[in-house]
Amino acid sequence: MRLSSLDTFLRAPRRAALGLAAAAALVLSGCASVKPQGPSTSNAATAVTAQTSRAYQGRFAVQYNDQNGQQRNAYGNFSWQETGDTVTLQLRNPLGQTLAIVTSSPASATLELPNRQPLTADNVSTLMQNALGFALPVEGLRYWLQPSPAPTSRAKTEKDPQQPSRLKEITQDGWTIDYLAYAEAPATGVKRVNLTRDEPPLDIKLVLDQ
Repeated sequence: MRLSSLDTFLRAPRRAALGLAAAAALVLSGCASVKPQGPSTSNAATAVTAQTSRAYQGRFAVQYNDQNGQQRNAYGNFSWQETGDTVTLQLRNPLGQTLAIVTSSPASATLELPNRQPLTADNVSTLMQNALGFALPVEGLRYWLQPSPAPTSRAKTEKDPQQPSRLKEITQDGWTIDYLAYAEAPATGVKRVNLTRDEPPLDIKLVLDQ
C-alpha cells in the first residue's frame, strides 16, 4: 500500500476508515512467523517511575524495511492501556481483528499473536522486531504521548512558536517526535503525532481519537 493510502486511512473518520480495509491487504498478516522463545540475552528494559493509569485509542500507520531491505507498510487501529509500569498495546486491522497484543513491563515483555503460543523476552523492542518486523518505541511512547520527553535520557525539545505552552518536537534516543495536532477544547492532549528514526529506517504515524 502506498503511503498516500495510509494517510487517507489516518485522516478518515473512524467509520469511513473501516471501509478502506476491503481495498488493501494488511502487511502484518504476511510477517514471518517465529517460534516461542525464552528470555533474550539483551539487557532488561529500563525501569521507569510508576505513573497514573492512562488509556489511548487511535489509528496507526507504519513504514519500515523488512529483513530483505524491502519497504513495507502496515496500518490499523490500536488500544493502549497503561497501569503503573505495565503497558498493554493491542494492534488490530481496520476490520477490528486482533493482530498482536504486546504487554511490556520493566522486567519482561510478552507478545501474543493469533493462534500461536505467546512469545516472551526481556525487551519489548527486540520482541516486536523479531515477531512483526518492526518495533514501536513503547518505553518512549509512555512519555511522548503525554507529551513530554522521557526522563531516562537526554532530549531536545522545541515549543510551538504560536502556542508556547505546547511542544512542537522532541528529539530523543534517535527518534524525532513531531506533534502535528492537538485536540480542540474541551478535549485535551495530542491528536496527531509522527515518529521517525533513520537507522534502521522507521516512520510511525499515530492519530489519537479523543
